[in-house]
Amino acid sequence: MNNQSKVYDLKKRTYLYALEVIKFLETLPQNYIAQTIGRQLLRSATSIGANIIEAQAASSRKDFGNFYSYALKSANESKFWLALLKDSNKYDNDKISSILNETNELSNILASSILTLKNK
Repeated sequence: MNNQSKVYDLKKRTYLYALEVIKFLETLPQNYIAQTIGRQLLRSATSIGANIIEAQAASSRKDFGNFYSYALKSANESKFWLALLKDSNKYDNDKISSILNETNELSNILASSILTLKNK
């Protein structure tokens, strides 16, 4: 996916991101810590795209902004869980870094969109 299409098709991008997180979570060991953090990450990572889809069906500009804000909060929460997994040095750090990079990019896009919405 090239950079331009990555930015402009946010709904598709967040869907693919959620699928990537799901695939990664399937590789985690079946221990209590990995599974507990994994469940939290699954909730927050999939919430990003769900809130973007809800935003597209928003009934007002304020409602739209609120859903983007929820998506941004979920992206920030996902960054926390991914960083925790990465810093524990027990899991595939290359894969986590890749997903974390995408999470950061999504977070930046959402924050920029929210700022643009507030300035109009």
